[in-house]
Amino acid sequence: MIDIHSHILPGIDDGAKTIEDSLDMARVAAREGIRSIIATPHHQNGQWNNERDRILLKVEEVNQAIVKEGIDVKILPGQEVRLYGELLGDLAQGTLQTLNSSSYLFIEFPSSSVPRYAKQMLFDLQLQGITPVIVHPERNAELIERPSKLYDFVNNGALTQVTAASVAGAFGKKIQKFSFDLVKANLTHFVASDAHNTTTRGFKMSEAFDLIEKKFGPDAVYFFKENAELLVDGQNVMKNIPEKIEKKKFLGLF
Repeated sequence: MIDIHSHILPGIDDGAKTIEDSLDMARVAAREGIRSIIATPHHQNGQWNNERDRILLKVEEVNQAIVKEGIDVKILPGQEVRLYGELLGDLAQGTLQTLNSSSYLFIEFPSSSVPRYAKQMLFDLQLQGITPVIVHPERNAELIERPSKLYDFVNNGALTQVTAASVAGAFGKKIQKFSFDLVKANLTHFVASDAHNTTTRGFKMSEAFDLIEKKFGPDAVYFFKENAELLVDGQNVMKNIPEKIEKKKFLGLF
C-alpha cells in the first residue's frame, strides 16, 4: 500500500517534531501495510514554507534513519502547496516539489473557502504539464456548500484526494458522508492519510479501505490503491466520469 500524503518529515511543519517521531510514524505505517509514503510538508500556507531542496534533504535524512532501524518503509518527496498567486513563477524557478518528482502536484485551499482565481490557476498548471491534485476537498466549507464547484474542477482535469480519517469518521459523520458522496460521484481519485503523528492524526488507511470496500465493493479499493501506484510511477491515473452532487444533500450540514 502507498500513502501519498503525510507529514512525516521532522521539525518542518505541524507533523513529526523529531526524527524519533518520524520513525514511530514509519513503524506504525509498516504495521498497517504501507510500504511507501510521500512526505508532503506544508508550503506557503501562512505558517510554513518548505521549498524543494529542503524537502529532498529531509527525505534523505529520514530514509537513512529508517534503513538503520530496519523499517520496511520508503519515504518519497512531495509537498502540500497552498494555492498562492506566485505559484506558477515558483514552479518555473524549481522551488516546488511535485509528488515523487512526477507531473502531479498537491494543491491545498484554505479550509473555509476557495480562492477566486483557483479555476484559472488550475487550468494554467495543466498548460504547464502539471496535474493538480486538490487535497482534502471533503473538509473545505465552500466545497461542501457548493459541490458543483468541485465538479467543475474535476471535469476540467483536476484530481482530488480524500483523507482516510475523513472516510473513517474521525472528523465527524457529516464529513464522512460527504467523503462517501465524493467517492460515489467519481469526484475523488486518491485516498491518503494526511498523517501528522501516531495518535491524534494517524494513518487510518486500512480502516478507510475496509469501509470503502463494504460500501462500494473491492473494485473501488483497487481503484484507489492502483491510482497511488500509478502516481508514484509517474503514469496516467485512472478516472471515471464525474457526476454532480445535488446541493440538497448538504442542507443543514453546517
